[in-house]
Amino acid sequence: MFIFDVDFTILAIGGQNLSLIELLSTISGLCCVFLATRGKVANFWIGYLYNIFLFIMFAQKHLYSSMMLQPISLAINFFGHYRWTHPKENEKDRKQQLKVTLLTNRQRAVILCIIAAFTLLWGLFLQNVHNFIPEFPQARQPYLDAFVTSFILLAQYLSAQKKLDCWGAWLVVNIMNSVLYISAGLVFMPLVCLGYLILAFFGFTMWRKKMKEERA
Repeated sequence: MFIFDVDFTILAIGGQNLSLIELLSTISGLCCVFLATRGKVANFWIGYLYNIFLFIMFAQKHLYSSMMLQPISLAINFFGHYRWTHPKENEKDRKQQLKVTLLTNRQRAVILCIIAAFTLLWGLFLQNVHNFIPEFPQARQPYLDAFVTSFILLAQYLSAQKKLDCWGAWLVVNIMNSVLYISAGLVFMPLVCLGYLILAFFGFTMWRKKMKEERA
């Protein structure tokens, strides 16, 4: 039996079970994103718990790319926590924290090329991971999983650098995550993604406002 197959079901809706870990992931995720839209450093503390809950949940659902992403996400969270609270002198906003900035068009083009290459290579690995590790059942939607993983890493890195572009990346992530979660039989996470989309809109609006205020 896979080590994370043991689960605690709270209730069943429409033939799908809602687990305790999915509920905890939902609550912590929404709190984390809400605090991020407000530019609050506290979002990182909630984000650490969110990474742990997601690791367990994805392991249970055999979404290995998303599962293995969590330790990396945790490291990016630590990096972002430090960047937001220890900016260089020319990067400080009026509150002495990291100010909001934008990527250049050249940086965006390079990033898209990296994402395309990563998705192809990582998707191929996921498609065959059960051949290397027999304990892992066949992965679900390996290339979609890899694509979502690449954009999550991008969105998290841009968030850690306080780039306004991060909200566009989160938009892609949440749309694709909805498809991935539905295919994995998750109940509330697709609905949570809708909440994330709404929060991302407000996050973009608030960060853009802060950026314009700093330039004024």
